Amino acid sequence: MFKPQLSALSAALLLAGIAGQAHAEDLSQLWEGGKVGIDARYRYEHVDQDNALNNANAQTLRTRITLQSGKWYGLSALVEADNVSRIGSDNYNDTRNGQSQYSVVADPDGSEVNQALLRYDYSLGNVVVGRQRINLDNQRFVGGVAWRQNEQTYDGALTQFKPLDNLTLTYAYIDQVNTLFGPDDNRFTAAGNPANIDGHSHLMNAQYVLAPELTVTAYRYMLGLDNLSNRTQSSTTNGLRLNGTVAGVTYAAEYASQSEYASNPKNIDADYYLVEAGYTFKDLNSLMLKGGYEVLEGDEDNSKGAFQTPLATKHMFQGWADIFLTTPQAGVKDTYFGGSMPLLGGNVQAWYHDFRAEAGSSHYGDEFNVAYGRPLPWVKGLSALVKYADYNADDYAVDTQKLWVQLQYTY
Repeated sequence: MFKPQLSALSAALLLAGIAGQAHAEDLSQLWEGGKVGIDARYRYEHVDQDNALNNANAQTLRTRITLQSGKWYGLSALVEADNVSRIGSDNYNDTRNGQSQYSVVADPDGSEVNQALLRYDYSLGNVVVGRQRINLDNQRFVGGVAWRQNEQTYDGALTQFKPLDNLTLTYAYIDQVNTLFGPDDNRFTAAGNPANIDGHSHLMNAQYVLAPELTVTAYRYMLGLDNLSNRTQSSTTNGLRLNGTVAGVTYAAEYASQSEYASNPKNIDADYYLVEAGYTFKDLNSLMLKGGYEVLEGDEDNSKGAFQTPLATKHMFQGWADIFLTTPQAGVKDTYFGGSMPLLGGNVQAWYHDFRAEAGSSHYGDEFNVAYGRPLPWVKGLSALVKYADYNADDYAVDTQKLWVQLQYTY
């Protein structure tokens, strides 16, 4: 009489054991599907400015270890740690070392958790929670500043939702920005350059790819930056970007308006404009030429603030000498052109910028940029870069020359 019950119980236990084993096997995918990444980037940076500061000569090494798990029912995790170390003498001002007699090379020493996040992927999108890298569109408004040795990352939550194949909706809430000036503040910390920016920011971005000829992106970025410049860079930015390729010509057109937000004491009413076009000549060794005109509005009579982009990857815009990291009160008009092409197994590029005030008639200056980078054949994952920027001042800042020599190994 007990045999059927015992048989049923045995079957149930057997099924539970099989399910448990399958569950354990599924869970093992987290580490069996994981991988370890190693990245080491050595850089020499020289800065020569036409002022009383001594020339800067910085040698730094950024070492990065990344632990990426596999996926378990759409869940995964990532932890990434960075160390930036000075090599040799500190004949430069890293904004933390007290060497204010030298020009700035903003690569402070230190170790930090660069990313630590949980991610959930599902059929219509993903959710990421924790410290993470956020690069939106071309990084003109929100980016990671990956050029500097200490990358800018964000503490918060981000979700992307794709209700249609060509439509991506992105929302992010940011509680803290871990800036390139970190990981720590000290008594030498320069005003306006905190290691961490506290606040409450909301990023909304909707992108629809109609065709290769047209991608439409609408965005609204509400930046509450409590301890950055006494909240004077807290803002709401609403914008629309169009870009695509027509008959081989790449183009971008963008407009944005900016106003004050989150108890910003300034009255901001400024606009942003961009028009850009480029073409690649395949018959001329894939020579790519591009030109553009970018405007960040200002106000000459100082009654309102200029258009600012505090979370942007600014090194990608307005010249590599980084003269305009903060938009001048009179704004900036940047007319630029240049190009790139393959050369000797690598890529060479050159750019020219002409900078003028948006409000008023001042000619700030002009800048020439040139760079050559290529992978090195001796070691897989090893690459080299030489880069130069020359800013010639007229009515703004001082003549500035910067030279970089870089070796990077990625595994």
